[in-house]
Amino acid sequence: MECERSALEVLTTVFGHRAFRGLQGEAVARLTDGPACGGHTLVLAPTGSGKSLCYQVPALVLPGLTLVLSPLIALMQDQVASLVQRGVAATYINSSLGRAEREHRLREVARGDYRLLYVTPERFRSAAFRRALQDVRVSLLAVDEAHCVSEWGHDFRPDYSRVGEIRETLGRPTTVALTATATPEVQRDIACQLGLVPGDAADQLKTLHQGIARPNLELAVEDAWDDDRKFTLISQAIASLYPSPHGPGRDATASGSGIVYFTLIKTLQAFSERLRAADLPHLNYHGGLDAGQRRGVQDDFMSDRAAVVLATQAFGMGVDKPDIRWVLHAELPGSLESYYQEIGRAGRDGDPARCTLLYDQNDLATQMRFIEWANPDATFYQRVFALIEGESERIHAEGLDWMRTTLHARQGRHDRRLDTALAMLERHGVLSSESSWRDPDHPRLELIGDLPAALREPEARRAKLERDQRKLLALVQYAKHDGDRQLFLNDYFAPPGP
Repeated sequence: MECERSALEVLTTVFGHRAFRGLQGEAVARLTDGPACGGHTLVLAPTGSGKSLCYQVPALVLPGLTLVLSPLIALMQDQVASLVQRGVAATYINSSLGRAEREHRLREVARGDYRLLYVTPERFRSAAFRRALQDVRVSLLAVDEAHCVSEWGHDFRPDYSRVGEIRETLGRPTTVALTATATPEVQRDIACQLGLVPGDAADQLKTLHQGIARPNLELAVEDAWDDDRKFTLISQAIASLYPSPHGPGRDATASGSGIVYFTLIKTLQAFSERLRAADLPHLNYHGGLDAGQRRGVQDDFMSDRAAVVLATQAFGMGVDKPDIRWVLHAELPGSLESYYQEIGRAGRDGDPARCTLLYDQNDLATQMRFIEWANPDATFYQRVFALIEGESERIHAEGLDWMRTTLHARQGRHDRRLDTALAMLERHGVLSSESSWRDPDHPRLELIGDLPAALREPEARRAKLERDQRKLLALVQYAKHDGDRQLFLNDYFAPPGP
């Protein structure tokens, strides 16, 4: 593959850096230089270490288009804005655009006007989008947040499981997969799911592992036996950023920001009320807010109009704020992968930052319930399939709540197994991707295939449940570890052996 200019020239003139850092240089070389050019690569590096340069530089070195798959609309918009500001021909196509603008950008892509195109995997559901790419030379495919490909990962997304098929439609271009959080098992699954190596040779994919150490992060665990203890620790953390909490705002000497993570919205809201009563300023970010409200909170946080956010897991994906001085988990996350990704938002400026996990054994019950909801057994899948097959019109008329009542009356409407089952049926090509099952009131469900073995065999479902339970156990072991927690994390995410 003929390169148009050197990677170092691009790094210097476009991005303003004198040299690559970490594993960036090796990753770029594999994709652009010498006999290794064109080598599929898996890049594992900490959040904030500059993984995006591993594909942005090759995009301006190689001819043709670099297609970037990302699950994060806000992140792709921010990255495109930054690239355009540097004079790079980059764009995105996603659901935030109106139909006319999407079609206009597609025509520009087909003309070859861009070097980088950012999309979500869901975009490939569109026949018009697939047709527009038919005659476009895609030299490089970058799969960001690649752990989303794997069902064994902590943030599996059904449309990511189609990336292997997407590669085929693009003519199997050179591919770089990037993530900060992938256990050895997930690393192997990424290689297989993307079709980068034969299924029995997953360990042979070239993996560049920078390690997960962040020396500037202080990792701490505090026992928090009740909500009063949690409130005290959260209050102290917020007060550290607001030297004069009872005044109209922070004084001129105050700096930095912090994030308090919660698992449940109702718990977040309860703590928010107590903090406001104590005159401790903060913002809230959770799924109960509409998109405009969430974006407003994020903008206020990024622009330093607010120093503290109480948030659920959704907050922080794509947030690149350098001066986050602490991240505090008020409730246990579901896995070490989730925890590591969330603490990775702290201390990106290289200055010291503290990451504190408040450990309350009672929080385990919540996560165990989430694991149960995320892992319906084979019998449940069979019941869902039969119900759609026999009662599709009634489901359309009465909604998903009727389905939940029919399937699990005793657990009530808060049981989320049905949502998991519908997403998995869609992922396996059983439920039409055009099905409007995300409309809870009037879903239109259409079966287009048989229930696959992976969902109807008890052993396969039990294995997935046990893996998720082991992930939660690893988090508990981390919390109780009395040695070096950085080494504990490094061992957990260590690359597979030869």
